Amino acid sequence: MKVRVFAGADDVADAAVREVAAAIRLNPSLVLGLPTGRTPLRLYDRLVAWEHAGRVSFSRVTTFNLDEFVGINGRDAGSYRAYMERHLFGRLRRRPFRVNFLDGGAADLDAELLRYDRALQRAGGIELQILGLGANGHVGFNEPGPALDTRSHRVRLHTKTREANADLFDGDARRVPREALTVGMSAIMCARRALMLATGRDKAPAVAAMVNGQLTTHLPASFLQLHRDAAALVDR
Repeated sequence: MKVRVFAGADDVADAAVREVAAAIRLNPSLVLGLPTGRTPLRLYDRLVAWEHAGRVSFSRVTTFNLDEFVGINGRDAGSYRAYMERHLFGRLRRRPFRVNFLDGGAADLDAELLRYDRALQRAGGIELQILGLGANGHVGFNEPGPALDTRSHRVRLHTKTREANADLFDGDARRVPREALTVGMSAIMCARRALMLATGRDKAPAVAAMVNGQLTTHLPASFLQLHRDAAALVDR
């Protein structure tokens, strides 16, 4: 894994927007994997600014988001779909050609997971996957545990993960759903390129373990050591 260290979080976002824009210019029909959380917010602000300035176009881009909470649909303000509308898609002059989300409110969640994996396959897989890093080393909602699922799956969220998402539910971690849907490690590891963004002192232990630690299911991000083209953009 390549590691690029920057002075601060703004510099990480500046580097990331250049990477995403360059990938879209190289392939205007890029299949782009996107995360949620606090870390990518600076990147999304810059992507909006660049799109408004005509420096990047999403008009032919296909996007896939990594995960969604179980029990809520995209109209719920706490959903990751609503997050993406607030912070990226709804702010663009022209939306991506095709936007894909898991539906946490689907009546048949097993069928929904299968649908999403098939949609990923039909798209040819992710070409550029942007990732955030959980403080416990999770990627998407692939939480630490004795094993990792390769396919999209339903997962019970760790307490720390729910606390980290409390901002989406008026700061009340008790309102954060206990389960989520997430793409599996296969989709992440099969992405042509993966770009991990990690900033802040609280992420430092997970970054160190991801880059230099043992390969372990108890820190899912460590598997990026095996990725054919992964880079970590981190602040000092």
